[in-house]
This record gives sequence, C-alpha cells and structure tokens, in this order.
Amino acid sequence: MAVVLTLLVLFVAGFVAGFILLVMGAINFDFSNSEIPPGVNQPAKLRIIHITLISTAVVGRILENIGICTQVSFVRYMQGRKTLGVDPKLFIKDLWFEKVPVRIYQPKAPSASQRRGVMFFHGGGWVFGSIETHEKLCRSIARESDSVVVSVGYRLAPEHKYPAAYDDCLNATQHFLHHLEHYGVDPARVTVCGDSAGGNLAAAVSQTLAGRSDLPKLRAQILLYPALQALDFNLPSYQQNRGVPLLFRERAAFYVLQYLSGDATNLEEVLEGSHIPIDVKLNYQKWVSPDNIPAKFKLRGYKPRVLLDCTTEVFEKVKRFCEPNLCPLLAEDSVVQQLPESFILTCEYDVLRDDGLLYKKRLEDNGVRVTWCHLEDGFHGIINSSLHSDWLSFPAGKRGLDNVI
Repeated sequence: MAVVLTLLVLFVAGFVAGFILLVMGAINFDFSNSEIPPGVNQPAKLRIIHITLISTAVVGRILENIGICTQVSFVRYMQGRKTLGVDPKLFIKDLWFEKVPVRIYQPKAPSASQRRGVMFFHGGGWVFGSIETHEKLCRSIARESDSVVVSVGYRLAPEHKYPAAYDDCLNATQHFLHHLEHYGVDPARVTVCGDSAGGNLAAAVSQTLAGRSDLPKLRAQILLYPALQALDFNLPSYQQNRGVPLLFRERAAFYVLQYLSGDATNLEEVLEGSHIPIDVKLNYQKWVSPDNIPAKFKLRGYKPRVLLDCTTEVFEKVKRFCEPNLCPLLAEDSVVQQLPESFILTCEYDVLRDDGLLYKKRLEDNGVRVTWCHLEDGFHGIINSSLHSDWLSFPAGKRGLDNVI
C-alpha cells in the first residue's frame, strides 16, 4: 500500500509540475512576442493584466486538450465569475427584451424630469465578454451620469455567427425605444454606447436606426476604441501596435473571423491583405486608407504596403466584410449624414486606433458633430481594465471614463 501511495503522489506531483511547465512555457512565448511601448504609463500593471489573461487562456487550452471543457467556455467562466453586491444608489434588474437578456441599472434617487437612457453593448471580440464583465462600467455610467443604463447580453461567436450579435443589439434597442416611458427615460436623450466589439455593434445599430421615422431618434453614439472595418489590417496603428497588449493585431483579425463565420482558416490572407480583391479595395479606399490618417500618427514605424489581390475562393468566404452591419466604416454617405452626434475614444497604443480615426473623419466630412477623446498613453481595453481593481487602475482609464460620463 505504501508503494502504491508513493507512486500516486509521484504521479500527481509530476502531472502538476508538467502542467505548470506547460503554462509557464506558453506564457513566456506570448510574453516574448508582446511589446509595451515606453509611452504607456505604469507598464508593470499592464504586464500583470496581460500575464493573467495569457494564463487563463493557456489553462483553458490544456483543459480543452484533455477533454474537460473548451478553452472558450473556461475563459468566459473565469471572466464572469466575479459578482458585485447590491448598489446603494441603483436599482438593478435582469430582464428580457425580445428574447435578449438585458440588465437594467436605474438610479434610486428621485428625478424631477425624465432621465437619459443608455443602451450599452460590451466588448470582448464578439467571442468573450458579458453583462458581468462590464458590470462595474455600467454601474459607473448609471451613477455618475444619472442615466438609465441597459446592458445587453447578446449572443456570442463562434456558436452564434454574424449577424446574431448585431440582431440582438438592434432588437433590444428597438424594444427599449418602444417602452421608454415605462423606465422614465426621455425619448430625446437616448444614447447607444459600446467598447471595442461593442463599439462596432453600437455604430451598426446607430446606422440602422438613423433612417427610421417610427422610433425616437438617437441623441448620440459613444464609441470606445471601436472595431469598424476588416478590409485593412496593415493601417499604421495595426503595424505600430501589433504586439501591444491587450489586443494583438493577429487576435483582432482572428476575432472578426470568428464573428463572421466561426472559421479562422483564412487568417493569414486577412492579415496580409489578400482577402479582398484590388478593385473592391480601391472602391473603398476613399474611406479606408492610410492617406486619411493624420501624418503625426504615421511617425512611429509605419511602412506603406503594396495592394495584394485575392482569389475568388477566399473572397467568397469573407465578402460579407463589405457589409456595413459588420464593418460600419463602409456605410454610404447618405447613411452617415443622418447619424447623431458622436463621441469617439481612441488610444495611441491600440491596433484599433485608426478605425476610430477613419470614422471620425467620415463623420466630420458628412457634417456630423464629433467629440474626440484620444488617450496618448492609453491601450486597448484600458477603461474596463481600470475598473476591475483599484491597484491595477490607470490614470488614462479614469480620464477616459470621465470623458464618457
């Protein structure tokens, strides 16, 4: 019996040691391929957050390989396991809007007039994120701006492909606009808001509702480091920040492919730009081009790329990248001209920076008023990251949130 126990202990110890070595090896690989620019304030904090995210993903991959659960489900579980208690200043309730789960945050203090309304769509690359991951952010917006906030738990990829997330956000918003009186919301002061993939969804919903005469007009759209196009992953910001946490260039392309079809087999073509025919690229070059990026944003290691053509087979798989509901930057001028006043937040050290800059220009060229907040020392996801822990917060994240409020 003693021999058996000894062997069992040695087996478990060996398994644990091997497990740790696998995790540490994968962390070291991602760590060595990342880069934190000197302009990022408090880089050690960003490293800690990055290592935590890598560790979660690696453990998820190991669990998937041994058949316990999928990597995606494990990461989602770890992201959403923290729950907050009662908020003394807010009524918080989970409901369903047109079969879409939502969480409503309503200020408890009485109001002499109708409040603002905010439809919020969380980020996470259309694959991750949830109502829970953005709970603190939505509570902050509701409290500090005295608004009724509706956080939408839209369906995620790859289980639910495009346009599932867009459909859920649109249907939930339409439901809210039809029932504003029930929540004490002013029909003239409803805003759509989202970060990252949520910014994409907010922009798409805003475009869809722009021409509607049967619903209250949106007062504004608030887009926080939004993903707005999938034609060119070699714009200056994608080159400059390709390895900057929390969103690598490769992951940005991977996520949009997961949203589109749940299939990332054409990732290399998307990254090198050989997924869209040259004639189609030239057609959209008036909107998606490094030429439309201010010169000061091209000073840091940008190299112009030669346009590459693509095969019919590849384009057939990704041609829906040309749909504005998936890539709002490609909407026609007639739609853009009808959009509400806009707030766009960008971060210098973010692959998605230029998506925001290009959309800012499109809006302004079409007479839409834009408030632009650029965080010179910011990185992708900085606002929500700053809310998860006081000691891992960033001054730039607080500045960004203050501007949103």
